[in-house]
Amino acid sequence: MSTAAAAVVAAIAGALIGSFLNVVAYRMPRRESLVRPGSRCPTCGSPIKPYDNVPVLGWLLLRGRCRACGAPVSARYPVVEAVTALLWAGVVLRFGADSDVWLPLVFVTLLVPVTLIDLDFHIIPNTLMIAGAVAALALVPAFESGDVVEHLIAGAAALAFFLIAAVAYPAGMGMGDVKLAGVMGLFLGRAVAPAIFTALIAGTLVGVVIIARFGAAEGRKKGIPFGPWLALGGVVGVFAGDALVDWYLDTFT
Repeated sequence: MSTAAAAVVAAIAGALIGSFLNVVAYRMPRRESLVRPGSRCPTCGSPIKPYDNVPVLGWLLLRGRCRACGAPVSARYPVVEAVTALLWAGVVLRFGADSDVWLPLVFVTLLVPVTLIDLDFHIIPNTLMIAGAVAALALVPAFESGDVVEHLIAGAAALAFFLIAAVAYPAGMGMGDVKLAGVMGLFLGRAVAPAIFTALIAGTLVGVVIIARFGAAEGRKKGIPFGPWLALGGVVGVFAGDALVDWYLDTFT
């Protein structure tokens, strides 16, 4: 199978996974089962028919409304499915359709519910962080056995960096961010450095814009979570992290 064909397959699979990640993001923080009951309309509770639950297309064909009650269904559902599809296709195009793809594929998948849950509830569930750490510790030796030490050091360094920040400024950094940084290091290895740099720059710029818009006192009350910016940095780390590290080393060393 060519890489292009594999990317198309990955996009379809990613859209299906994205549909499940919507369920994870909604139910996990509410401590509901991820399996039962099946997908239902959030307004009337009617079960969603399998043919209406096709990622992206189902929402478009129903024009964003429940077939049973006509209530609007959030556009977030197809957006998450489409973004996950693009991430999966992008990873295959970047790493090829071989064993190199599994570590980044699992990582970008993990970042989707982390982002959604942190945006909605300002938490990053321990369940996701434990699952991510276990996955990284299993996948790195399996597919990147020569880089195990690098990934372990990167995970410990990223966790320590954010732990110090959380202790020094607990109002601006939560323990969920600390754990996420550590998991990012396990997945990314040395590429975690540009990932964290990207997250810090993005978060700072957004904070400046909010303060400029609402003022310092009101802006600080907005409580914008940092997890989504770490996730953004993680995506940058996946697609460009190693290249950025190589550029830095070639330029400044």
